This record gives sequence, structure tokens and C-alpha cells, in this order.
Amino acid sequence: MKIKVIHDGCGRESLVQQILESEGHCPWDGQAFSRDYTANLAEALEAAENAGTVMETALEQIAGVRPALTFVKQSVIDPLEGQVDRLAEGKKALRR
Repeated sequence: MKIKVIHDGCGRESLVQQILESEGHCPWDGQAFSRDYTANLAEALEAAENAGTVMETALEQIAGVRPALTFVKQSVIDPLEGQVDRLAEGKKALRR
């Protein structure tokens, strides 16, 4: 999985790998994505991307064995969507 983010500072899109390569800074303008927690943020972004890849691979394997079951799509998507929405809400609160 390739996670993309948009830097609030310059408005440009970056991939997590680019952020890791720039040690938690925007690859376009060099600004840190987090003043005090740059290393923690980079680690968490890497973990999120790795976890997404693991999830994709597992779902591919499950689909490959053609099981007699159907996933409840929202049970997979809702928790992820809730956290992404939480990030967006935090941005809105900061702008007020």
C-alpha cells in the first residue's frame, strides 16, 4: 500500500516513502511535518503503510482460496475511515 499525504504548509502531495527518505520532513519545502515528534511521526507513517500492505496481502490470500464467506465491507473500512476522519477533524479544530 502506498499512502499519500498532503502537507498543510505547501499543499503538495507526498508518499510516505518520500517522507521517510527526508527524515520526517516535507520532500518539497523541507519543513518538518511535526515540530516536536518528527521521528515518532515518521515511524507511525511507516507502520501504517506496512500494516496496509499486510492487510492487502492477507485479503488477496483469502480471496485466492475462494472461501464460503463474504466480508462485511464496512467492518474493514469503518475503523480506518474513522481514524482518517479524526485526523481531518483535528485539522479543522486547529484552523478555528
